[in-house]
Amino acid sequence: MNLDKVPAGTRTGQSRAIARPSAFALAILLLGGFITVFDLFVVNVAIPAIQSDFSASFAEVGFVIAGYELAFGVLLIAGGRLGDRYGRRRLFSLGMAGFAITSFLCGIAPDATSLIGARFLQGATGAIMFPQVYALLRVMYDEASRGWAFGILGMTLGLAAIAGQVLGGLLVESDLFSSGWRIIFLINLPIGVIAVPLTRLIPESRSSDTVGIDWLGIALATAALLLLLLPLLEGPNAGWPLWTWASMAASLAMFTAFLVWQRHVTKSGGSPAIDVSLFRRTQFSAGSLVVLLTYSTSTSLFLCFALLVQSGLGMTPFEAGTLFAPASVGFVAASLIAPKLVDRCGKIAVAGGMMVYAAGIGWLMMSVGNLGDEPVQRALLPALVVFGFGQGLSMTPLLNMVIGVIEDRKAGMAAGVISTMQQVGGAFGVSVVGIFFVGILGKKPVEGLSQAQRYADAFSGAMTYNLLAVLSAAVIVIMITRRMRGVS
Repeated sequence: MNLDKVPAGTRTGQSRAIARPSAFALAILLLGGFITVFDLFVVNVAIPAIQSDFSASFAEVGFVIAGYELAFGVLLIAGGRLGDRYGRRRLFSLGMAGFAITSFLCGIAPDATSLIGARFLQGATGAIMFPQVYALLRVMYDEASRGWAFGILGMTLGLAAIAGQVLGGLLVESDLFSSGWRIIFLINLPIGVIAVPLTRLIPESRSSDTVGIDWLGIALATAALLLLLLPLLEGPNAGWPLWTWASMAASLAMFTAFLVWQRHVTKSGGSPAIDVSLFRRTQFSAGSLVVLLTYSTSTSLFLCFALLVQSGLGMTPFEAGTLFAPASVGFVAASLIAPKLVDRCGKIAVAGGMMVYAAGIGWLMMSVGNLGDEPVQRALLPALVVFGFGQGLSMTPLLNMVIGVIEDRKAGMAAGVISTMQQVGGAFGVSVVGIFFVGILGKKPVEGLSQAQRYADAFSGAMTYNLLAVLSAAVIVIMITRRMRGVS
């Protein structure tokens, strides 16, 4: 399609809404959002099977998750800008096709290294597709209907997270076509084949006020993060050889080069990958750290929990998936309550939610450490509900709190930065938690200590980071809240 023939009313992407958006167009956009989030969570229940199939180390399975999150996170802003410039429907369609192809590559991966590479590419195509969902919904609906449309999207993404655990476990356990865990990726191919032609039903739009893409900045940031995550994941298994420390030093040098380059691009009137001036506001920079810390605890917990209940306790993938459901229900329930609590109590309610989240993590650690003859589901249910409830109370209003301190003209960039922090935080958390999990699990077994107890000890020890990270985030939120009150 010729971009010059895009209807004038849709070029700005904001000045005019489509009169009557097609229900099919909405459904396809929701499907794109669903599979992006589904594939983030579905891997959790499949990780033990992948590890067993490939005889993979924790570092390798950690990168299966972290690679997706890293690529998705660092390319989100670029994906949004590409859609603004070349057409959001076009980029959504390309992203959907790429996601289907890279999912197929994941499904046929012959070894762990190939799977990691395919997951990185899958995350990259997800970053091309996902920003277009938000942008197109904003264009397709007028202000009166926009809240409804985004509410449906939020519900869809929440269901995708739940389905990723429960349906994912069922898919792995069903062993369709003798494919085992591979089916969780292969299923995206027929979805893509059906969905890509139907993207024609989505109205095209682009922005007349487009900005360039700082590919060098993105490359520097990606290299810096990879050089940091690789030694954190591989170090515990390798015994922290010299190259791990050299890699972390190189990461610091890359981060420094990235910041220098961003300032240069800004001063020369270009469009940096990240507007570093945003971080001059203390509330935003501190809030970004809170987002990174909080989101570093989510993916890492699910990964370690999946290994605990499947590899340690011998549960099936479906049984493990259903164990995640109470936490997801708690999350959804708290997400509905959280905005009202913030309206009534102020932003300090976010810190309160984090305290509940920390209590849920602590309770889960104690429950895992004291597992006896009682069924696992019954023993862990209360802690999982509190954990999910606290997660919803803290995470749901957190993003609005951080972005809300930025003026409207920079809100889009701020939202992109925070979205990147979410994904990078998830990858960072997997890396850090792996140090404790692998270290404890790799100790010489104590005589009489069962495998279940060894995995329970490893889980509880690894979650010490999560507990401290959430408590630290709560303290920072309290400090931000007090500062904002002092300013007002």
